[in-house]
Amino acid sequence: MSEPSVLCEVRGAVALVTLNRPQSLNSFTRAMHRELWAAFDRIEADPAIRACVVTGAGRGFCAGADLSEFDMNPGPDQVSRADPGPIIEQAFNPTARRLTALRVPTIAAVNGVAAGAGASLAFTCDIAIAAPGASFIQAFSKIGLIPDAGGTWFLARKAGLARALGAALLGDKLPAAEAKAWGLIWDVAPEGQDVVEAAMAIAQRLAVMPTQALVATRQALRAACTNGLDAQLDLERDTQSALGRTHDYIEGVTAFLQKRPPQFKGA
Repeated sequence: MSEPSVLCEVRGAVALVTLNRPQSLNSFTRAMHRELWAAFDRIEADPAIRACVVTGAGRGFCAGADLSEFDMNPGPDQVSRADPGPIIEQAFNPTARRLTALRVPTIAAVNGVAAGAGASLAFTCDIAIAAPGASFIQAFSKIGLIPDAGGTWFLARKAGLARALGAALLGDKLPAAEAKAWGLIWDVAPEGQDVVEAAMAIAQRLAVMPTQALVATRQALRAACTNGLDAQLDLERDTQSALGRTHDYIEGVTAFLQKRPPQFKGA
């Protein structure tokens, strides 16, 4: 049997999800998306999992779509056969939507090149940390396309329009340190530290925090990109009210008043 193209290992309260096609820089096939969704299903179903790290096997994080799956052979119906729209709708968009809605905080450990939808995947995670030698590339302009899998949305919101346009139009490689300076990622791992270890350390911190509040914070901050102030104030009120019914809210305030460490359950 062939090796799975996505690995999911649970380490304590953290799920480590590894894209596992190193021979092709972990580029996405349709089957790989399905295996990634199965890993998400496992995380959703297990309340003991409180955080998720996504990384790549080998020397790359993810090179985007595996273009060998596109039927570019000359002949009848070439245009319809080569249309990237169906695989975006059936695979990449569901992956982006599921990752943004995952019930636990997500951390990307970018171990090498993150290109195309691979860069979008890293930007979709709540926090991204990169190895010093990692890089990000949105080179769609070089094959006559646009950034996808959320690439245009995350680039514009995280880096600003001027930088997003430069990165997307020119398609140049962006080193990890520059990606951090642009606000595309949270941090660069220290020289000599394994980036997965660095990401796992962040995940372990998040895994003992109030999970529902962390995910609600993600949702509120993303909504702030498009909401007016009045709408955002209403969202904050309603979210606070909902979180006020959770165990972790009661435990957090009680622990504060009793001057002891809180014991959050993620519920």
